Amino acid sequence: MLSIDELERYARHIVLREVGGPGQAALGRARVLVIGAGGLGAPVLLYLAAAGVGTLGVIDDDTVALSNLQRQVIHGTPDVGTPKVASAANAIQKLNPHVKVLTHAERLTAANALALVSAYDIVADGSDNFATRYLVSDACYLAKKPLVTAAVGTFDGTLTTIRAHERGADGTPHPSYRCLFPEPPPPGTVPACAEAGILGALTGVLGSMMALEVIREIVGFGEGLVGRLLMVDARAMRFETLNYAWDKDNPLSGEKPTIRDLSAHA
Repeated sequence: MLSIDELERYARHIVLREVGGPGQAALGRARVLVIGAGGLGAPVLLYLAAAGVGTLGVIDDDTVALSNLQRQVIHGTPDVGTPKVASAANAIQKLNPHVKVLTHAERLTAANALALVSAYDIVADGSDNFATRYLVSDACYLAKKPLVTAAVGTFDGTLTTIRAHERGADGTPHPSYRCLFPEPPPPGTVPACAEAGILGALTGVLGSMMALEVIREIVGFGEGLVGRLLMVDARAMRFETLNYAWDKDNPLSGEKPTIRDLSAHA
């Protein structure tokens, strides 16, 4: 039952036919784990908190640096030197005290990933490296949890939703992250953000779209991004969608899987 305060706070959601009271209640029951409180994680956390997601978990082992503030809008200048999860939790509580925040001030590893992912209903991955993206996607598959994952470059970004533990209407398995990206790029071919730079507002665009996709997955309306990769080109302000499908030879969810746990990530 929503309180008087919550009815007013979420009034613009409740009047939406696709959301309404039942949808808002579903958001309130939901538990979402956000990987990273950085450029992508910041808007994801803020918009999910504003939307009334009942429990938000955030995992990040980093502290706020001055150079983060160009794009990581959940943190402020007084937070420099503070653990990112603590800074994020403080901002969320100021925005919406109805949201419960669980902080995990640690790095996601093969040892803790499965337990963390299993404790939530859906995962939003805003990590900044391929090793973590593969770890998260494998853990979500093994734990049978949906995953919304995005990545950004200097002026481009991508977004998709993975439900590889489920099958489509025709009985074919939904594709996994490994169906989309069978192998990570060779080391050194993708420069880090500190080297290449990044347009701050671009992370806001992709992070906000991640939050929208998480909300859509929780409430259950519209056509999601399962089997579709949304690509954003900020130079040309162009949005394109690439369809991708299950690969029967992929090592995680293919016909002859070789990945059965997270030991390969250790």
